[in-house]
Amino acid sequence: MNVSSYRVRRATLDDLPQLTALWVSMHFPPEELGKRVTEFQVAENADAVVLGAVGLQIAQRQGKIHSEAFTDFSVADGVRPIFWERIQSVATNHGLLRLWSQEQAPFWKQCGLAKADDEALEKLPAQWKTPTASWLTLKLKEDLDALVSADKEFAVFMESERQRTLRTIQHAKILKFVAALVAFGVIAMVLAAAFFLIRKNPNLIHR
Repeated sequence: MNVSSYRVRRATLDDLPQLTALWVSMHFPPEELGKRVTEFQVAENADAVVLGAVGLQIAQRQGKIHSEAFTDFSVADGVRPIFWERIQSVATNHGLLRLWSQEQAPFWKQCGLAKADDEALEKLPAQWKTPTASWLTLKLKEDLDALVSADKEFAVFMESERQRTLRTIQHAKILKFVAALVAFGVIAMVLAAAFFLIRKNPNLIHR
């Protein structure tokens, strides 16, 4: 069967019987996943038979790719690229910042997901954290909130610098005014002293 024979769409409650059978075959918890059926994407053939499914759980503007399953893994290579296109579309529509996964298939690393380092793991939503989990992650775009925060911090810094510059200019003006007063006072004292001397000795101006 070629790729054009597959269709990927969002799962609905009508898919639950087929998905439950699929999850049981993969030893996934059907009761838990059944409550979150609408976060799954399903791939079906021309006869509307579900061939595979993968979940995309969303939390804190991040997405977790999980519970990938196929009725026949021989179709996985053909279906996974379609799943990936769908996941990217959903991520874009929800404005997701980062994707996470614990899926082990090499395909997901080929999509750009890489082993998460300590810095990346700090961004992992708390509800997904487990002590021994090995995570792959892919940053989709910068955290706009962090950028806005950085912009605000920069604006505060620039305002602080502006105020400091204004204070410096104000101090300079005061010093200039004081210097002018001192100079004026010195000139006044010199003139007063000259006037006093001339008054006491009128002949000084005729020498």
